Amino acid sequence: MHDLKWIRENPAAFDTGLKRRGLAPLSADVLRLDSDRRAAQTAMQELQKKRNDTAKAIGQAKAKKDDAEFERLRQETETLKGEVQANEEKERVLAAELDELLAGIPNLPAADVPDGKDEQDNQEIRQWGQKPAFTFAPKEHFDLGEALKLMDFEA
Repeated sequence: MHDLKWIRENPAAFDTGLKRRGLAPLSADVLRLDSDRRAAQTAMQELQKKRNDTAKAIGQAKAKKDDAEFERLRQETETLKGEVQANEEKERVLAAELDELLAGIPNLPAADVPDGKDEQDNQEIRQWGQKPAFTFAPKEHFDLGEALKLMDFEA
């Protein structure tokens, strides 16, 4: 998965690497989701701090036997609890969306790699050894594994 900090610091390089792979620029989408997720985290932390401060004030109101203030603070705490849960869910959804986006982005090519969408655009630099010649049609490894009962794809 790609490093968000690096993408934040180098959005043009990120988009250039994707373009070299034949993909559309994605830094704006990644940075927007990251910004939204971070804003939701910050809002959630601020609400949690406010809820904790209100909880302390409830204890003080209870000690002073101020029932009206106690009830007002208790209702405020209930409201804050719902807001914290809503922000937690929002942050969780944004984080999952961001993770899914980042997981679907292929690695950026090194500088010496030729531009292209897939292995068909690669350049063969050298070969080592001789390719084996078979008198039969070779099978794929997964076909051999299933035939030998070493792999069970249905399970």
